[in-house]
Amino acid sequence: MPHVSSEIRRQPESWTRATSIAPSLSAALPRPGERVAVIGCGTSWFMAEAYATLRESTGHGETDYFAAADLPLDRSYDRLVAITRSGTTTEVLSALAGVSFPTTTITADASSPVVAAADQSIVLDFADEQSVVQTVFATTALMLLRASLGEQLGGVISQAAQALSTPHDPALDGAQQFTFLGQGWAHGVAREAALKMRESAQAWTEAYPQMEYRHGPISIAEPGRVVWIFGQPVRGLLDDIKATGATLICDELDPVADLVRVQLLAVLLAEARALDPDRPRNLSRSVVLETQ
Repeated sequence: MPHVSSEIRRQPESWTRATSIAPSLSAALPRPGERVAVIGCGTSWFMAEAYATLRESTGHGETDYFAAADLPLDRSYDRLVAITRSGTTTEVLSALAGVSFPTTTITADASSPVVAAADQSIVLDFADEQSVVQTVFATTALMLLRASLGEQLGGVISQAAQALSTPHDPALDGAQQFTFLGQGWAHGVAREAALKMRESAQAWTEAYPQMEYRHGPISIAEPGRVVWIFGQPVRGLLDDIKATGATLICDELDPVADLVRVQLLAVLLAEARALDPDRPRNLSRSVVLETQ
């Protein structure tokens, strides 16, 4: 069994552990009212978006998210939170070195450079992975951050466990294209779903906010293509999608639990196409750039 498959299946256990330790990590995490920037690269950037949008929308304080290379170093915050599985990503290390306000990193490796570079670090070594493709670390970091906002996540964990045992829908096997939609914080999860399918299965995927989908992207919807909605659909959207003939997926699952279904589908499609879902072409586990 590929590493990524077993890592996908570790998520409910890893989430349970992360949410249980969240209260003990409050000193390292943003406090209510703090003005916060959250950064990451790739998958971690999408988790940063989801957390930042959720934190601000639930009244915990102004929160911005950036790809690590795009953090505006001339802007001041009360805290910088950097999400990085490897702890070696060049852009994250540069961002940490470029700010003068308090910094917190969330990583999987206690020996990585970001631990020394940050003021405080949270090490989720139990969520580390062997696969190049991120699954369990990213979602575990997001669940930890959600728990820190006071969310009760037992139901989400149960949904994920159920998703892992739900039979695969063979109607998705021959889909030509996938569009993932999410409103608010679920947009970050939708972007991550699209990335997983691109990385593992080399699939044609796109991701948009639900409200933006009708402003152009809906033009590619047709029979044989899939539109997958994370979270509650906005008014009128389902009827608009059904009219295109595209396959519509929209359920009652929490967006992160629903992401587990996409992760599993990506592995199945990759294997059907004789691809390695653990080691996609042109990718490495961490991007380390030469410095000038």
